[in-house]
Amino acid sequence: MKIIDQLKKFSEVACPCGKPHVLSVSDIIVGSGAIRRLPEIVSSYPVKKAFVLSDRNTFAAAGEAVCKLLRQSGIHFQSAVLSVPVQPDEKAVGKAVMRMGNDCDIVIGVGSGVINDIGKILSAHAKVPYVIVGTAPSMDGYASNSSSMELDGLKTSLPSKCADVIIGDTDILKEAPIRMLQAGLGDMLAKYISIAEWKIAHEITGEYYCERVAELIREALKKCVENADGLLKRDAKAVEAVFEGLILGGVAMAFAGVSRPASGCEHYFSHIWDMRGLEFGTKADLHGIQCAVATSVCAGIYERVKAIVPSKEKALRYVAKFDYQQYQNRLRAYIGKGAEAMIALEQKEGKYNPEKHAERLNILIEKWDAIRKIICEEIPEKAEIDRILDRIGAPKTVTELGIEGDLFSTFEFTKDIRDKYVLSRLLWDLGEIDDIGALQ
Repeated sequence: MKIIDQLKKFSEVACPCGKPHVLSVSDIIVGSGAIRRLPEIVSSYPVKKAFVLSDRNTFAAAGEAVCKLLRQSGIHFQSAVLSVPVQPDEKAVGKAVMRMGNDCDIVIGVGSGVINDIGKILSAHAKVPYVIVGTAPSMDGYASNSSSMELDGLKTSLPSKCADVIIGDTDILKEAPIRMLQAGLGDMLAKYISIAEWKIAHEITGEYYCERVAELIREALKKCVENADGLLKRDAKAVEAVFEGLILGGVAMAFAGVSRPASGCEHYFSHIWDMRGLEFGTKADLHGIQCAVATSVCAGIYERVKAIVPSKEKALRYVAKFDYQQYQNRLRAYIGKGAEAMIALEQKEGKYNPEKHAERLNILIEKWDAIRKIICEEIPEKAEIDRILDRIGAPKTVTELGIEGDLFSTFEFTKDIRDKYVLSRLLWDLGEIDDIGALQ
């Protein structure tokens, strides 16, 4: 069954979770030669002029072919090729807006992460259709309705729109740099953590959870892992499995109305490394590569969590001694100006409030057996994660990435990135976060 037919069938079934799962994408075309369908797709809209957005690398990979196809089909277009590296920030969006003008009535993104995120913002604000021609199976934002951007130094998800049509030509995708193929599987491996944390949050905070959406991700992840050995060989089946898995990740977020199905604590490691890179010029890598390493780190921490016997007395003592002012100073020193948005979020959320903590702690202790069961069922051992990364030649440690900074501090501050219950929050609630030991 084609992926678009699978998703249409999924969305048509009334779900026990009670939430309607609306499919925003109209078509998903994956396979050899898929790019040749582009003129037909563009012509299905009342289009006078298309705007083709790419960067120098993605123009060479597929943008030139896109322009040739449009030209041969008599479709008028304006092309903008951004200089690399393209940063996901206000400046890049502004450049794209200025090059687009006001007479284009469809946006065609040619690329993956940043180009896709900018393309979604452009089409959302211009209220025109959006088609993405993927050039690498490297991230799960193709089908999401948000854009991962840097705003005032903070990594954030901005509402944008889901692509109307996604094109994944495996002849193009399989020729992406190996690092980007590794990043795609790395972003998929992160789903082991995200699904577990979604279930755990449901137990502790009562947050919405949908088992059908979670199972959609599990099935896609299983297929990716089963075909992992083909990635380094640029096998079309392996590349297609990762690309479709990443699309499912984006669709799952749209179905659930939250990012929970596809991102958790491991994604926040990546966000912090990116923020430090912006602030201090430290090294950062591809998002999916960073997520892969962070997934290994989180899997190792969860192994230690399973051995914890919760102590109410220890947790309450820890929170009573917690100095939030001192913590804010450390956060500012480590993150830079992006820390201010994190501190402002806490003022609204109040997760460090002793009364709120005491309520969560009582639930944690009551449901500890259920939480341990979730960890055991959903998250593989760290050694298994590392074996998968070895199979695709991807880094497993921060040392291999060459990323500077204290890994424990990075982990500790993940709990302040978003208003979401994740691993670092669980350990803080238990009063165990300082005792988790060295990370690597």
